[in-house]
Amino acid sequence: MPQFLGFQERQTVSEKWMLLDQRRDIILELIERKGFVSLKDLSEQSRASESTVRRDLEYLETIGQIRRTRGGAAYVGETLTGFDDRRALSSKEKQRIGRRVAELIGASETIILDGGTTTLEVAKNLGGNSLQVVTNSLPIANHLVGVSDVELVFVGGYLYPKTGVVLGDLTVAALQQIHARRLIMGVGGITEQGLFNSNSLLVETERQMMASADEVIVVADSTKFGHSELVRLCGLDAVHRLVVDTGLSPVWRQRLQDYGIDVIVADE
Repeated sequence: MPQFLGFQERQTVSEKWMLLDQRRDIILELIERKGFVSLKDLSEQSRASESTVRRDLEYLETIGQIRRTRGGAAYVGETLTGFDDRRALSSKEKQRIGRRVAELIGASETIILDGGTTTLEVAKNLGGNSLQVVTNSLPIANHLVGVSDVELVFVGGYLYPKTGVVLGDLTVAALQQIHARRLIMGVGGITEQGLFNSNSLLVETERQMMASADEVIVVADSTKFGHSELVRLCGLDAVHRLVVDTGLSPVWRQRLQDYGIDVIVADE
């Protein structure tokens, strides 16, 4: 690299070295943390030109995470809850669900495991079958890398630090090259309008997962029913099976079955 570059030239070179998803995540975290950040500060912190930051802000606004204002941007989205915080919620129910889902998986299948605490419980019960597992979850990959009969495919992209889940454009592009027998995924909320999650980037990734699989299996403890989250993922009719704990109400069970969903209750 030449030693004597003007400011704009140095800025252009540095932009080439920063991945698109990484830069957007840095910008989003800055806005989330401060509530409002000026365009000048975002440019300096992300080491990108103001014109590049404007394009990133346009994208983040279209997916509902920020609102552009005169001279900067304000945060309007929701964060992904930390992995350790979510792991402590309904842990016994999630363990039962994990064991029950693992019983549905046959030998030599290729499955996609979405990131999440309940899907991690599924991963813990996959030993003993010769499987190919595709995942965007670092916690799941860390567990399965030591399981000898599982062939692990970890999709690339930018790693969201709070949850250990890979999200964004690179992840979607990698998933477009994959075809699997089943997708096993968690959600943030379930209503009559469909499935919801708390982050737009996560929903984009999950939609591609759904497109890459023949069968969609949703794992959800009963606390997820009856409330929504920030972003709608899909309608109930996109789900083939749903595995839930014994707290599911008879009304919700009938409602799900009316949509043609095979409801499996994980008991003791």
